[in-house]
Amino acid sequence: MNELGKKTLLIVDDEPDIRHLLCDALAQKGYQALDAQNGEYMWRCLEKQPVDLVLMDLYLQEEDGLQLAREVRERFHDMPIMMLTGKGDETDRILGLELAADDYMMKPFNLRELTARIHALLRRSARQAPTQPINTDHDCLYFGKWTLDLTSRQLRDQQGEEVILTLGEFSLLETLATRPDRVLTREQIIDLSRGLETEVFDRTVDVLILRLRRKLEANPKAPEFIKTQRGLGYLFNGPVAKSVS
Repeated sequence: MNELGKKTLLIVDDEPDIRHLLCDALAQKGYQALDAQNGEYMWRCLEKQPVDLVLMDLYLQEEDGLQLAREVRERFHDMPIMMLTGKGDETDRILGLELAADDYMMKPFNLRELTARIHALLRRSARQAPTQPINTDHDCLYFGKWTLDLTSRQLRDQQGEEVILTLGEFSLLETLATRPDRVLTREQIIDLSRGLETEVFDRTVDVLILRLRRKLEANPKAPEFIKTQRGLGYLFNGPVAKSVS
């Protein structure tokens, strides 16, 4: 965030028209928008000042946008990344979500939807102090060592430390944990998850499940909570306790 309190967004795209369009549109929404035509300029911007979110084209000229996003994720692991692409290949979408990105949009995109999703990513990335206790007035779910605060939309371990979830990850976990010991198909999960409304493929659910398991499970290959029901879908293994208000 810059000195004026505005969130700073970095647009990485090799098309000048796209960069200018996004900079103007995001500035009108109250953001400070920076732009970079390639990885070299991107790193210059990231080293020069703090950035709150990166919006990156997957297909850059002579560069692999996915690899750049991965490098950004390694250096700034909590920074939200949204990927853009003009190609409709589902495999690329899945790779982007699994390896680096928090969200994904196709070109041409709707500016209103894009800014709404950017706002959602920024809201989810905002965090409170990790040792802050759970508010007893909040609606919470308890399973294993975990507390899922449905009011503040946070996941905390038994020490009270927050594990950061993306918007899609939280919505998926909420959908599963509020329906323990019930098999849900991928189609049902998509319908029930508030964070997975737009252009979601069955495979995207599988990717988000893998990401959740890495954060929740002691052994993601032998999950305790999120169980695969082959040929059917997924089941959240209870018990799950609810807070009493």
